[in-house]
Amino acid sequence: MTVLDVVTLGDPRLRKKSKPIRRFNKRLKQLSEDMIETMRASHGVGLAAPQIGLNERLIIVEMPTEGFEEDPQAGKLYAVVNPEVVRVRGEKVAGDEGCLSIPGYIGEVERHPIATIKGFDVNGKPVRVKAFDYLARIFLHEIDHLNGVLFIDHIDDPQKLRRIVHDPDTDEYYEEPVTAIPT
Repeated sequence: MTVLDVVTLGDPRLRKKSKPIRRFNKRLKQLSEDMIETMRASHGVGLAAPQIGLNERLIIVEMPTEGFEEDPQAGKLYAVVNPEVVRVRGEKVAGDEGCLSIPGYIGEVERHPIATIKGFDVNGKPVRVKAFDYLARIFLHEIDHLNGVLFIDHIDDPQKLRRIVHDPDTDEYYEEPVTAIPT
């Protein structure tokens, strides 16, 4: 497996709508494995193909276990080809999101707490997932990437966005307010 380069804000591939995947083959399986490796090496919970520079409809989602020990969705890993949001339910809830393609920022984004997703696994078998709370947030965030949408596009007030700063003297991280949303 290979850790791939993650493209960052400003790369035009992040803003393109991705094309459906038509071939379920060895290349797709290898790409999926490389994306899982990349996501984990970057300490992420999700990764979409546009984030590695490919405008293809493939996402990787992994519900963390740390902090979610009681959640039955904890530890689940999904590789979903051509994912679609079938249905969202519940009143939108604000929650913090970050993105491997926008390093150093987190922001408050409102999303539905329940999402039903359909697509295919890397072998072409149909997949349907009913995701709740944080897992729903991850799926919706990654599917946004396939449509050229970033989490910062859901933020209309810079006060809802914070920059994460590392202090090398103390090796601690702290949040700093921002005055403008990066583009």
